[in-house]
Amino acid sequence: MSRRKTRSGRSRSACYDAVEAHPWVGAQLNRLPSQRTTLRVFERLGRQLQALGVPVAEQFNSASALLNYVLGIAAQNAALAGQVPAGTNRTAFLEGVAADLDPDDFAFTRTVAAQLRDHDDREQFRAGIDLILAGIRSYR
Repeated sequence: MSRRKTRSGRSRSACYDAVEAHPWVGAQLNRLPSQRTTLRVFERLGRQLQALGVPVAEQFNSASALLNYVLGIAAQNAALAGQVPAGTNRTAFLEGVAADLDPDDFAFTRTVAAQLRDHDDREQFRAGIDLILAGIRSYR
């Protein structure tokens, strides 16, 4: 694996790990999108996009998409941290959620229920970043 990919992988994991370790950060960052911390995250994302060679005309939308994805995951983790009791078996919890879904109203979700139950949150986060970056790379 190249150094660039390794560094990028670490960045995606470090971002996820920071949000995971401090679930309150998602709710906090989403409250005041113009606060300095959010602007610093936006700046960091933007600089990385510049380093990737994303055209200036596409940098704002690209950085915004990445920022909103990160903030969305952070907010979701913050919400879940407050709703799921400590010590809950994750697999059993997700199996229960999937089993309670109406097959007609949630046909897709029931189809991917095993993936939902068994997925790794960190890998899912990284896959989302990779998906967004693949779209962004098409601008170059």
